[in-house]
Amino acid sequence: MTTVTIPQLSDLLNCINLPVDWVGLRKSREVATARSARDGMPQNNSKTISEGVMVEVLVNGQIGYGATNMLTSKGIQTAATGAYHQAIAASEYRIHPITTAQRPKVVGQYVSPTLQPFHTLTPGEISEQLSKICHTLKVGEKIVQTSATIITRELETWFVSSNGSDVYQKFLLMTTDYAATAQDGAIIQHRSDRGGLARCYQGGMEYFLTPDLWTRVQQVGEQAVELLTAMECPTETTTLVLAPDQLLLQIHESIGHPLELDRILGDERNYAGGSFVKPSDFGNLVYGSPLMNITFDPTVAGEFASYSFDDTGATATREYIIRDGILERGLGSLESQSRLDLPGVACSRACSWNRPPIDRMANINLEPGDQSFDQIVAGIDRGVYMESNRSWSIDDQRHKFQFSCEYAKLIENGKLTQTIRNPNYRGITPQFWGNLAQVGNANTWEMYGSPFCGKGEPNQIVWVGHGAPMAAFTDIEIFGGD
Repeated sequence: MTTVTIPQLSDLLNCINLPVDWVGLRKSREVATARSARDGMPQNNSKTISEGVMVEVLVNGQIGYGATNMLTSKGIQTAATGAYHQAIAASEYRIHPITTAQRPKVVGQYVSPTLQPFHTLTPGEISEQLSKICHTLKVGEKIVQTSATIITRELETWFVSSNGSDVYQKFLLMTTDYAATAQDGAIIQHRSDRGGLARCYQGGMEYFLTPDLWTRVQQVGEQAVELLTAMECPTETTTLVLAPDQLLLQIHESIGHPLELDRILGDERNYAGGSFVKPSDFGNLVYGSPLMNITFDPTVAGEFASYSFDDTGATATREYIIRDGILERGLGSLESQSRLDLPGVACSRACSWNRPPIDRMANINLEPGDQSFDQIVAGIDRGVYMESNRSWSIDDQRHKFQFSCEYAKLIENGKLTQTIRNPNYRGITPQFWGNLAQVGNANTWEMYGSPFCGKGEPNQIVWVGHGAPMAAFTDIEIFGGD
């Protein structure tokens, strides 16, 4: 494979003159746009460009970091010198020696698949489309607010190292969000297009100009009005069926974050909590029912966090995280894997050129089973079907949680019946996944994502993808908003 590398980046690497065991340069250039409309009127039309280089050096078994947006030999040398002195100072207190085994040589490239480039539409045409979406969302007088948003990111990264790594990756990232708020007196209901900013994909304008765009937009408005007269969600313990757009959040919060190895190590606790998972749990912990199969899968075309290499150059491969309900491996970099002597995945990721990579989830998916949606519902005498996350809360060990959804249907005698508003459910992670009773087939599998997964100090916001089929859970506590 012929790789693509930034002109002069290897030359800049060769100009670094320091007594180090290894040095790597990761350059990134990002062009991002955010455009939105509210009630048909333009609200935002912005474009940002960010470009720079992160320098990593290895000395005395310690990694040091330095960043610069001065893309000259002097700028790189200054950043590398700072990283060198940082590594020397930190090596006295290191908790685990790092070697070049954690920075192996890699060569390759990755480019997001795309059918329609971002420039297919001009900014003016996009704004006109967003305005038209807002007007379509307003299906009646009870719709009091509409909004439409499109976010694009074109990100290129180059990685070269002193042991011969040469990696180029180009990501085209698309996020859309359409929402309507309806009001009738004191009752207010909000409906979005499968959850706020949940439609996240790798690709181009084909994910904006979809054949079903206007059908989806119309349904969002109609369901917002429908919820005004819907019955309140009952309070009971029953069977819960979750749509893929809600499993997005369930997987993210109760599987993705607790399995990040730096949380298990204790590195992350002061920002967003640790994890109930212990190192001894790998290979032993019954995380869920035998129907639970979770993969780290960076290979799915179009999924939001697909890639070939993480930001340290580690090669990304599809791996089972949980198989038949048993925890097998964590979400951690080569450094974390070495520290814990546990298997992980290629998921050391940084949000920008001026941040060091840390353990982050990427594409974390629930693998499909063999049941159709109709078969799942037909086997339930009493239950509730829920779509689209509205709010979430989970404790700092990722153990106890409570989630709220936008839209729900009652299941009675094997059929979807009345619409329900203000649906909520709560649980404890292992017990909840242990109650996984039915998993939908590949026809029910859908992928969503989030552009704003936060972690780390200083904070890093990265993009993640989560695919899942329909799934049913028994004996779940649900409740309404009253």
